[in-house]
Amino acid sequence: MAYNITFKKSVSEELKKISHADASRIMNKLTSELSEKADAFPELQGDFAGLRKYRVGNYRIIYSIIHNTVLIVRIRHRKDVYKIAPLS
Repeated sequence: MAYNITFKKSVSEELKKISHADASRIMNKLTSELSEKADAFPELQGDFAGLRKYRVGNYRIIYSIIHNTVLIVRIRHRKDVYKIAPLS
């Protein structure tokens, strides 16, 4: 099943903080792998219950599946992605 990929507004700001090479690699992976098999990646627990994670190098993409759409809510370095802050 192919999923449509959408982004929260705050994700564009997060991508600007990432190097161009890493951001490009993340976007390529999102369109190729995540759009095809988003339901295959691990579900999170605790404060992030109901969301899923996808790993691209040292970066983690936190997303939700809503019908046939993948909503990307956070893209950050692995050391910062799980710090509790509002998902803005």
